[in-house]
Amino acid sequence: MINQIADTLKNEDLGTVLLNEPLKNHTTLKIGGPADLYFEPKNIDALKKAVVYLKEANVPIRAIGRGSNLLVADGGIEGAVIKVGEGLNQLKQDDNKITVGGGYSLIPLATLMSREAFTGLEFAAGIPGSVGGAVFMNAGAHGSDMSQIVEKALILFPDGELKWLKNEELGFSYRTSVLQETGGICVEAVLVLEKGDKETIMAELKKNKDYRRNTQPWNFPCCGSVFRNPLPNYAGQLIESSGLKGTKIGGAQISEMHANFIVNTGDAKAQDVLDLIGHIQKTIKEKHGIDIETEVEIIGRNE
Repeated sequence: MINQIADTLKNEDLGTVLLNEPLKNHTTLKIGGPADLYFEPKNIDALKKAVVYLKEANVPIRAIGRGSNLLVADGGIEGAVIKVGEGLNQLKQDDNKITVGGGYSLIPLATLMSREAFTGLEFAAGIPGSVGGAVFMNAGAHGSDMSQIVEKALILFPDGELKWLKNEELGFSYRTSVLQETGGICVEAVLVLEKGDKETIMAELKKNKDYRRNTQPWNFPCCGSVFRNPLPNYAGQLIESSGLKGTKIGGAQISEMHANFIVNTGDAKAQDVLDLIGHIQKTIKEKHGIDIETEVEIIGRNE
């Protein structure tokens, strides 16, 4: 059946269609088994058509962005994986209101806005995700997050309905939005920024970029922060104080640079990362009496 669906999507010329595509090619951890069907739409209309068709065929759908906060199981993902990518990277600016596609990369967007002296996106200077993924996760850093700049977002729901949700309807909280419950795909967002002093904004952007570069292991494949901070505690500090920095299981290792990062040293499997996550959680519970939850999203089937 998947082959027939792939043929239909190809015949309708809706975008890139691949069968059994390894998802390690689409995650920053460079880990992940195959998607039964991989689809990257060429525009919003193509995405909507594909989602309606897949729903009618009872094919499970999973959307991904740049794969920067994702751990895909070694068994891959059943059904269709939709990548919100270059076909949805439109950008339209009306003074301080930015209408931007879900596939637009955050770092270039933050850089572009700072050059035009708009403030509000400096926190995203080192977040290697897309706008859609950032809305989905309410991505943030340096005391700010997406909830502070999103006016509304255009969401494609699993039944094929396209609907604008206002900020308050998106259910933003710490690294969370309502999209994580509904399975909606953010295809476009309207961001409201403020005019400011260009030199000040660019200096803040550079400071945030340098901080990421100097404190986090972006020279290795990784997925960003693995655990949510159990405030007032910080996951990285808890892991480091438990003597876990550098601990390795298979090809997965707790970063020597930042303890809330797990890096792929070259041949890691998803199971290595999962085992390391479990080891960290067990140790933190035993030593500190604290339950820490993952920030990275874990999806897919076991082998």
